[in-house]
Amino acid sequence: MSVFKKWSKAIEDRDADALFDCLHEDFEFVRHQSGTSMNKVEMTNMMRSMLSNEAVVSSVNRCLYENDEVLVMHSIVKFPDGTAESILRCSLLFDGKIIKSETGATPLSKLD
Repeated sequence: MSVFKKWSKAIEDRDADALFDCLHEDFEFVRHQSGTSMNKVEMTNMMRSMLSNEAVVSSVNRCLYENDEVLVMHSIVKFPDGTAESILRCSLLFDGKIIKSETGATPLSKLD
């Protein structure tokens, strides 16, 4: 199964442990808001919090490109305050897992 399919299924199932399994031990996430980075544990804790909140909804999850080295995904994420972002994520892959991710996000009009 591709990394994208595993990641998407975990998002759909709201399964933080399955997301954790997609991440390499040396994982680094570069936050688009601040340029700071998060490691695997920090990222998993953030995702666990988001997935446990039914008001956070990820939709239109698409794989734009994937091979053994890179995965490019797009999604729309709606947040509890009614805001939404169009998120483009570029991830580097190593040994079949995500080792580094960076995102770009575009705020969207409030969605119903």
